[in-house]
Amino acid sequence: MEAAAVGLRDMASFTPKFKFNPKLGIDNPVLSLAEDHQDSSDPWNPKQPRFCLLSKEDGKSFGFHLQHQLGRAGHVVCRVEPGSSAQKQGLRVGDRILAVNSNVVDREDHIVVVRHIRASGPRVLLTVLAQHVYEVVRAQQESDARLCPLLGLGVRPRLCHVVRDEGGFGLSVIQGAQGSCWLALSAGGAAERAGVPTGARLLEVNGVSVDKFTYNQLSRKLWQSGEQVTLLVAGPEVEEQCRQLGMPLAAPLAEGWALPATPRCLHLEKGPQGFGFLLREEKGPDGRLGHFLWEVDPGLPAEKAGMQDGDRLVAVAGESVEGLSHEETVCRIRAQGTYVSLIVLDPEADRFFNMVRLSPLLFLENKDTAASSRDPHSTSRTETEDLPVKDTALTPCPAGCRQCFLYPGPGGGYGFRLSGVASGLCLFVSQVTPGGSAARAGLETGDVVLEVNGCAVGGDKGPERLQQLSEAEPPLCLTLAARTQQSLEAWISPGSGEDWAPTSL
Repeated sequence: MEAAAVGLRDMASFTPKFKFNPKLGIDNPVLSLAEDHQDSSDPWNPKQPRFCLLSKEDGKSFGFHLQHQLGRAGHVVCRVEPGSSAQKQGLRVGDRILAVNSNVVDREDHIVVVRHIRASGPRVLLTVLAQHVYEVVRAQQESDARLCPLLGLGVRPRLCHVVRDEGGFGLSVIQGAQGSCWLALSAGGAAERAGVPTGARLLEVNGVSVDKFTYNQLSRKLWQSGEQVTLLVAGPEVEEQCRQLGMPLAAPLAEGWALPATPRCLHLEKGPQGFGFLLREEKGPDGRLGHFLWEVDPGLPAEKAGMQDGDRLVAVAGESVEGLSHEETVCRIRAQGTYVSLIVLDPEADRFFNMVRLSPLLFLENKDTAASSRDPHSTSRTETEDLPVKDTALTPCPAGCRQCFLYPGPGGGYGFRLSGVASGLCLFVSQVTPGGSAARAGLETGDVVLEVNGCAVGGDKGPERLQQLSEAEPPLCLTLAARTQQSLEAWISPGSGEDWAPTSL
């Protein structure tokens, strides 16, 4: 089909066969990428980090379980599901996760790593290192920058939304060997104005990879886009850095340019009549199950903050609610107390991010939004409210022990970690987050947990009780025995503790 026949004036210079373009130059990284990339990104080379680009379908997981081992550094992959995206991309049991997309997480708390992965949406890029190599390089006190190299500041793939004008999209596609495509731009054209760099490699069109597209398939895909198209591209300098690092040109690394829609962050302060909205779990127009905001009352805090009927809720306090039940989402909102921070999408933005298969949380206009929602002062207001007496009246505390009542913090967690010692058949508090709910309730490292919500723990019931912790309705009541030197030595000893509750991702 001729370009004129389909109205694609800017596609007239498509050529099915590669031709040298002196404007792009013989040293364009596109030409050398296929030659060098294979060796530098060998997934079985133990001398450098590996990059695993995972994807998942709606309602499914990436197919691996993450665990933070007591007494050891690093976040450990403890299980990989057969046939999953994780297995297909080379993730292996024992791998240490160093980075999630563009975030170095090796020294972060376990819950922070989980949040980054869940906030990445349907696709995530993990930087990992084999277990034995990790232990060697950590013993050599390698810096994070050398252990886990990342793309330079501002050197990222770009997600560009191009709107056709009288000159078309303002680009021409050159197709090279092995199916790679890169772009030549019309000066001042629509593509250039949308942020597409000259000589950029074309990676995706409307969320679909074009790596294996033929010339005719790519022409058809662009034509079917109509008056606007969203391109994932990588400029020559991005390609060069990725080639040197052995890193894939991954969509979750992208920064947004001229996007047609963005997520909105709403800050609500509860009034005498409440927040003024209703939350429902239902299927959206695209058939995906989600949490939607309805019945926004005029004049109440929700409307004043900019909430609109039909908005999809994607995060509470900067943390994704994808995959959470209605009850879990409500609990997270209530845990915020009087001051609530919600990230929402209107229907148009929802359709856009669903099409490009990327999480809107990767494209927040204000990167400080999520951080501000975790302000320690707002956390204090949330968790120190007067609690109803009936919520805290459980079983009497055994003699010589004490009870602690905990409400979840803004992220839904309680701010502590439990570990078990097989020889003692006991559960111990192995970590307490400073300033968190557990710390303010009086939990201390080394405390022995006797009961959870009135049910005895320890022994063979330990794993079962740990699972109940994550499912229990707040407040959480822990009956604790006083710390002893023996209990401290038991959980501190390397290899003596075992975390029983790996996180499924």
